[in-house]
Order: sequence, then structure tokens, then C-alpha cells
Amino acid sequence: MLCRRGWSGSARTGGAGAAMAEWGRGQSPDAMEDMLDVENKRMTDSLASKVTRLKALALDIDKDAEEQNRYLDGMDSDFLSVTGLLSGSVKRFSTVVRSGRDNRRLLCSVSAGLVLIFFILYYLVSRAGT
Repeated sequence: MLCRRGWSGSARTGGAGAAMAEWGRGQSPDAMEDMLDVENKRMTDSLASKVTRLKALALDIDKDAEEQNRYLDGMDSDFLSVTGLLSGSVKRFSTVVRSGRDNRRLLCSVSAGLVLIFFILYYLVSRAGT
């Protein structure tokens, strides 16, 4: 990065390159090379630490994505089992509704009993809460 800015001390180069060129006018070329080498090593170390952090973040994202995919796969199988259960229940209910008059009376009385039990439980729970 410093090598691209040039060795001239002009004000147009700006930044650290101009300051180093101004500072290095009285220096020997070996000292200037050593200074640039130290600066390049420092920047290389900084870049290496940033790459390491980026790699750690990428691995964390990969791990999270795998966990979420496993979770979604589990939900998919759960939904499939619920779908099977509901379709079986609907088939049984349709069979009962299509059958004779005796089953319809039984179905109506069971439905009315369930609604009555629901309201009784709702009343008891609301009284217990107050």
C-alpha cells in the first residue's frame, strides 16, 4: 500500500506516504526500506487479524445455518405427521356423518356435550381467577 503512493514528497500524495517521504529525505535508502518493511509487516498483521475474525464469523454463521436447517427439518416432519393425523380425523368424521341416522344423533349429542363441558370449564376457570 505504501509502495503505490510513491517516493516523492509532494503534497499531492497526501497521508502517511507524504509524511514518510518528507521524514525520509535525510535518511539513507536502507533506513527508508526498513521503515516501509516495518509498516508493511504491521499492516499485514492487521490484515491477518481481520481475516481471522472474518473466518470466525463465517464459521459461526455456518453453524447457525446448520442448526436452523435441522430445526426446520424437524418442523417439517412434525407438520407432516399433524397433516396425516388431521386427514385421518377428517376421513373418520366424514364416515360418521355419511352413515345412518343413529350415528348422526350420536354425533349431535356428543358435540352438544362437548360444547356444554367447554362452557362449564370456562365458567369454573373464570371464577377461580377472580
